[in-house]
Amino acid sequence: MKEKGSLKFLALTGVFALSMLGENEVSAQIKYQPYSYQFSQKMNDVLYSPTTRLHTSSKPFIIKDELLVKFDSIQANQPVASDNWFMRKIFNEHLIEVAKDDYTFYADFLPDLTIGKDVMGDKRRTWMNSRGFQAGATIGNKFTFYTSASENQAVFPQYLDEYINNARVVPGQGTTKFQSGNKKDWMNATASLTYDFSKYFQATVAYDKNFIGDGYRSLLLSDFSSNYSQLKLTGTVGNVQYTSVWAYMNDPTNKRSDDLGETQRYGDGKKWGVFQYIDYNATNRLSVGFFQAITWANYDAAGKRGFDFSYINPLMFLRPVESNNSTSPDKMFLGLNAKYKVLKNVTTYGQFLLGEFTAKEFFAGNGYAHNKWGVQLGIRGYDMFDVKNLNFLVEYNTVRPYTYAHFDSGSNYSNNAEPLAHPLGANFREVIGIANYAWKRFDFSAQLNYNQKGLDLTDGSNMGGNIFESYRTIPNMHGNYIGQGIKSQVVYADAKAAYVLNPKYNLRFELGYTQRYQKIQYDEPISMKSGVFSIGLRSSFRSLYSDF
Repeated sequence: MKEKGSLKFLALTGVFALSMLGENEVSAQIKYQPYSYQFSQKMNDVLYSPTTRLHTSSKPFIIKDELLVKFDSIQANQPVASDNWFMRKIFNEHLIEVAKDDYTFYADFLPDLTIGKDVMGDKRRTWMNSRGFQAGATIGNKFTFYTSASENQAVFPQYLDEYINNARVVPGQGTTKFQSGNKKDWMNATASLTYDFSKYFQATVAYDKNFIGDGYRSLLLSDFSSNYSQLKLTGTVGNVQYTSVWAYMNDPTNKRSDDLGETQRYGDGKKWGVFQYIDYNATNRLSVGFFQAITWANYDAAGKRGFDFSYINPLMFLRPVESNNSTSPDKMFLGLNAKYKVLKNVTTYGQFLLGEFTAKEFFAGNGYAHNKWGVQLGIRGYDMFDVKNLNFLVEYNTVRPYTYAHFDSGSNYSNNAEPLAHPLGANFREVIGIANYAWKRFDFSAQLNYNQKGLDLTDGSNMGGNIFESYRTIPNMHGNYIGQGIKSQVVYADAKAAYVLNPKYNLRFELGYTQRYQKIQYDEPISMKSGVFSIGLRSSFRSLYSDF
């Protein structure tokens, strides 16, 4: 769905939400907000406490019960006492706020205005000018609606500019227009309708993202790519939660052209996905989850396929994991996600992703190209050293070459020209460290990343890092290893300090510095540096990823 289509979706859902006002029960008991790591980590003392048994790995959350109490306390943090209407709107309240016995409604203007200077790279001036809104409603204790949209222009640091020029999308935000002076122009929109049928079952229709995992990255399903249209069903019985998502996504990389320059019928730029996850809270401390994903092209060589109704079954393990001789036009993955709360405020977590699998070759350890897997290991904590709101995360990720790739990009594990899982695609190792601290209305964050990735050879040989290349172009079936090809190393560091003017919509003054250093081991090694100081008036809860 393009952004124009998403606007139609926003309008329809908005009309539906308003038409339902006044119909239902008593005060609102559920809320919804798009997922972002920086906001969700503020709820760590509820999510990862050994005194709770919440399902923490399927996001965005349907915010209810004890999580709703924490959410409301964050949004009411350190209220500024004032009888002045203007002061209340700036510091404490939504711009428009209605709270009745049977429904609530709010709306906000979302500015995101930053200016910066790259002092290490090409010395360019960076900036972003974003104007947007968010609105939400609840009806009774069953229904919640959320929508946001923004119009954006920006000039990015050189390394991010090169990524956008190649992918033709702003990371996680959508397709961009290209203007003079390195300026990018794009629109972003989100919408979600959730109905809470009972404590056992919820249904969501959305144009949004999903995230499976307990870390900063996910090797299963992440929030890195753009929004997509989806139907999500969530069921909970006892300590078991089951989530099933049917998604309709963009695939601009699969618009093929023949020798005459005409678009072929099997490349219409759309694809489908089914994502299913079952999470079992064995105890207050231990959780184990199983994941399955299947993606396929809307239009393939056999013609228009559309939605495959054989996948409407919400049960997992619809078909076995692929082997190297699979002729299926669909791409499938299985995954494992687990966490264990080792201390009262420290949790370990991990993921294992399995794609194509041949047992004999897998255990032979001979670098067989079609054994595709990824591993994540991490540890996170909150209120460290008995300091309230001092949170941390340390994480390691690695993915073998050719993982997430398929016959072509029509069925690979991507959405809108970006990976559905890790931003680096495949054939990499990565270490991440993040620290966050909040004091009153001050927010501080620091992040340090290191990654090593294998790039394709200068003659174009496919070394397995680019998930948009066909795995039919693999040059060697054996002897493959993580980091093969031309070695690229990246060190990324980021520090931010902000004062939150209004926690209702995250309006804040923010000062930051981001530094990135990349070295690529060609015959004549090259290095690229970027160091950007920035300051801005920012709002919204969206994640703008640049740490890859």
